[in-house]
Amino acid sequence: MNSVYLKSLELDKIIARAAALTVCAEAKERMLALELQTDPDEVRFALSQTDAVGSLLLKNGGPRFGGVEAVDKVVRRAVKGGVLSMAELLLVAGALRNFQNLVSWYGMTEHDLLPTDDLFYALSPQPALEKQITDAIISPEEMADTASSTLFDLRRKIRATENSIRDKLESLVRSQATSKYLQEAVVSLRNGRYVVPVKAEHRGDVGGIIHDVSSTGATVFVEPTAVVEANAKIMQLRSQEQAEIERILASFTAQVAGLEPMFSYSYDAMLNIDVLLAKAKMALEMHAWMPQVSDDVSFKLHKARHPLIDPAKVVPIDVELGIDYDTMVITGPNTGGKTVTLKTAGLLCAMAQCGFLIPAHESSSVCVFQEYLVDIGDEQSIEQSLSTFSGHMKKITGILESAWKGTLVLLDELGAGTDPAEGAALAVSIIEELRRMGARIMATTHYAEMKVFALETPGVVNASCEFDVESLRPTYKLSVGVPGKSNAFLISEKLGIPERIIQSARIHMDSDDKRLDSVLAQLDDLKLQLKAGQEEIERLKYEAEHQLESARKKRDDLVRQGEQELEAARAKARQMTQQIQAEAYALTDELRKLQKDEKTSAAQRAQRAREIAKKDTERLLNQSDVVHQAKKEFVPLKEVRVGQEVVIAELDQPATVVSLPDRHGMVEVRAGIIKTKVPLSGLCAPNKLKKDPPKKQRPGLAGRDSSAARTTVDRVQRTASMEADLRGLTVEEALMETDQYIDHAVMSGQTEVWLIHGKGTGALRSAIQQHLKGHRNVKSFRLGRYGEGEAGVTVVELK
Repeated sequence: MNSVYLKSLELDKIIARAAALTVCAEAKERMLALELQTDPDEVRFALSQTDAVGSLLLKNGGPRFGGVEAVDKVVRRAVKGGVLSMAELLLVAGALRNFQNLVSWYGMTEHDLLPTDDLFYALSPQPALEKQITDAIISPEEMADTASSTLFDLRRKIRATENSIRDKLESLVRSQATSKYLQEAVVSLRNGRYVVPVKAEHRGDVGGIIHDVSSTGATVFVEPTAVVEANAKIMQLRSQEQAEIERILASFTAQVAGLEPMFSYSYDAMLNIDVLLAKAKMALEMHAWMPQVSDDVSFKLHKARHPLIDPAKVVPIDVELGIDYDTMVITGPNTGGKTVTLKTAGLLCAMAQCGFLIPAHESSSVCVFQEYLVDIGDEQSIEQSLSTFSGHMKKITGILESAWKGTLVLLDELGAGTDPAEGAALAVSIIEELRRMGARIMATTHYAEMKVFALETPGVVNASCEFDVESLRPTYKLSVGVPGKSNAFLISEKLGIPERIIQSARIHMDSDDKRLDSVLAQLDDLKLQLKAGQEEIERLKYEAEHQLESARKKRDDLVRQGEQELEAARAKARQMTQQIQAEAYALTDELRKLQKDEKTSAAQRAQRAREIAKKDTERLLNQSDVVHQAKKEFVPLKEVRVGQEVVIAELDQPATVVSLPDRHGMVEVRAGIIKTKVPLSGLCAPNKLKKDPPKKQRPGLAGRDSSAARTTVDRVQRTASMEADLRGLTVEEALMETDQYIDHAVMSGQTEVWLIHGKGTGALRSAIQQHLKGHRNVKSFRLGRYGEGEAGVTVVELK
């Protein structure tokens, strides 16, 4: 593609902005060399990769990623046999560290298959080698003592020998016999050997080897005879030290060379990931989304924003092309946003073809253009010279030579800079020729003839950039389907041009221009009406959605409250069941004791049993039975005040008034943590409920004691379990449990029960059956049949 046209769209600024976010120099070069993809599938894949990395950035944050450069060349040199330096090995370690950090970052959160999987799976971390290098090499010029045991031993010997030499020389310079021959009492190094500064006239008084002379000749640097041998030993040890360092470097180099070719694949993947990270970071900065990619030559941008305009000032636009029409003619006043509209449409499509997410709504779609042909002149001048017109025509000549199906042509101020009649005719002819070639066209103009052409030609649509005549400022909003007005007369009048001049100008207008201006004025009025109606519809839609959401919230609150109350009722029921069962067992125990009491007569025992049945069993049943209460009557409140304590009569629920009744008579109250609205007629004062109407006696209770009638209620029929599990109990415990269980079953009206005692040794079964033979409530018993538990179950028939 022609880079000049893309530069006119300012795509180079977008790419440079993304390149500044890369970490590695080579990744920056790749970003700056980006080219537009021309295959829809490749564009979709590139966009999906950027979107996937952006999602990972939101979930995992940014990865730990250090900048490295030309490491692949370093590794290739190692493969060819070159020994790498400490600085080069540190670069290799940095790249290996990046591989490890990127792999760890990618796996921080669980995710499905992503289009970037191949890149991250290509990374081959070598944590062991990376640690060995970083532990052994402290800096590009220094290797650690711990790089090898040999190096550690050599450096220990060097330090010991150096300390010995210093001690001898320090003793020498402090000696009164020798210090008088020295220039100063210091020890220095010359050519890697320890020396002392001796006055030149006493050079023969201090035995040793002269290694250097001062610039004045007054001082000679002598290596005393006492340390010559030690200095020689140090030189030998340093030579061995350097050889050991070379050996370590060669060993590391061999390990690095063994990483190929996987290292090159990993390094290339790392650079591509660096590019994707930069694209994703820029997308997050500009709040960009991944668009859909059309297979045909059409795009639809919703709430599209120019990425280089201040986000606080940019006005989103809706623009589409290639679906219902292939050409858009944009009109309107200067500085109204016509040129920005052209650039926004072209730039966002070009960005998508580079794999950049675009600053538009996620429902937007783009297409793949094979070429962008652009003639946009941003510089505005009062007078348009012939040279300017010639320059535009030269560009359009090139555009006509390159245009074909699959190209986007963007023309700013088409036909300007010459006679208006000729310029308009030329502009119409150019657009007709481009349409015959199959190009998609967006053009801006001020010519009325172009507006008429768009109105009369199928496939061509008018659009306008709105202008606020009252404030004399553009709104930058694009209105499709309606041509724009220049508003020259209105603007001139607002700026103070006398009315007589405005009227005279209207007289000089051509009649066709007058009719067109009248039609455009009617269209403007219709557009304003439609806009007002659309805004009202949007407002009502918002209110309806808000009310629906509020109703859903209240419904969810009520459902949640009902579930909580139901669970509380269930818990209370379980507690009452346990209590009733325990008291029922106690009652049967008391009845059993009464039957065994030989001191009382049979009549007295029967009377006592009736008293227990009357007193205790009805009390237990009252606690557990379901009672259908009659609807309570109450005196409704006529007025309330905020903060007043009231009762919701229907629910018998205390509440507090939150707000006064509205026009429908609904009062907002708070009951516990729930706020709700109830009618004023449904509220009553606390403790003002009327007494319940007397319960009607059942026919069977007529003539009985009234107190018995009041305490006896309709209850739900209760049933006991059909089986008792006695396994694991001792014989004594099992017999006691059997008695209680059979008594409970008899009271419940059951005629048959199962006692589960298991097979085992048969001792528990024998004891239970022996006990059943003398039980007063047992009619007969047998072992279980096939399918009933056989010898592990005793089936008991009750009297």
